[in-house]
Amino acid sequence: MVMLDHSSLSLSFSLSLSLSLSLSLSLSLDLKVKMKSSIMKLFAALLLVVMCLLANEMGGPIMVEARTCLSQSRKFKGACFSDNNCGNVCKSEGFPRGKCRGFRRRCFCVKHC
Repeated sequence: MVMLDHSSLSLSFSLSLSLSLSLSLSLSLDLKVKMKSSIMKLFAALLLVVMCLLANEMGGPIMVEARTCLSQSRKFKGACFSDNNCGNVCKSEGFPRGKCRGFRRRCFCVKHC
């Protein structure tokens, strides 16, 4: 019969307990790392799907406005306060429309370049 004293028994118990705790902690850490990795992969996949959906929405035809050229009216006299009057004078000069612009309120005729 083997006689174990109380100190050796407690030492072996504490060693086995610390060994099992360290194994448990390392398994727990491995599990946390794996879960974190899988969550990151899931987040990246969802982000990719959202970006694809947004890119699809933005990929439609885009309406582009033609460039407009301005030319100061040669026939308009005085300060310009009415775009309607300016437009009528510009139409007589062969432009499609006109608008009053600037600090000095000049009539500018507008056409597509």
